[in-house]
Amino acid sequence: MNIRALIRDIPDFPKPGILFKDITPVLADGPAFAWIVEQLAERYRGRVDAVVGVESRGFLIGAPVAYAMGVGLCIVRKPGKLPHDTHAVTYQLEYGSDALEIHRDTFPPGARVVVLDDLLATGGTAVATVELVTAAGGRVVECGFMIELGFLGGRARLAPTPCFSLVSYDAEG
Repeated sequence: MNIRALIRDIPDFPKPGILFKDITPVLADGPAFAWIVEQLAERYRGRVDAVVGVESRGFLIGAPVAYAMGVGLCIVRKPGKLPHDTHAVTYQLEYGSDALEIHRDTFPPGARVVVLDDLLATGGTAVATVELVTAAGGRVVECGFMIELGFLGGRARLAPTPCFSLVSYDAEG
């Protein structure tokens, strides 16, 4: 399946100089979206106890993958969005800073989890999520992404946590 052909480039979004990879055409294509879910579910089936979806597009990938595998979905959200006791972390994005939270009791200690998100860029969000999962007692088996912007070095920043992506861009554009 050629999902790369469905990914739309949006220049200067959300800020000038950023080339945004728009996944909405992929999500709108039923066979392409089903293929993504099947690929990720097959990769992690039997290897994880839970899926961690990262706000917000990670929810779109994580929820159907968790459902397909018959495991729970745990969510990582921006501050103030989770109603119970949380762990929090602040991190740097390629165009600013942000913070994320996870419920302290989101999964049992030692749970094997996969972190799923739509895109790996500089790795700031993924590194913060791995830190949150660890603080909550989980063990990240792998971080999985629909898209990886390899030229931004996110994979190296996540090391030694293994990474997987369905589509990788090794150069800008």
